[in-house]
Amino acid sequence: MTIDLIEVHDEVVGPLGVKGVGEIGQVGAAAAIANAVFHATGRRIRELPMTAELVMDPP
Repeated sequence: MTIDLIEVHDEVVGPLGVKGVGEIGQVGAAAAIANAVFHATGRRIRELPMTAELVMDPP
């Protein structure tokens, strides 16, 4: 297997000269965790951060 790095000029980058790709994976993470909490506890949490107090306190 051979890996070739190709330098390309890109004008759509951040101030440090890089693009963020981590945001793509984080979009659904909070919703997935909230759904898991709902299925485990029956409590629908609609605010962040999801703390133990929000999950354990009565509505």
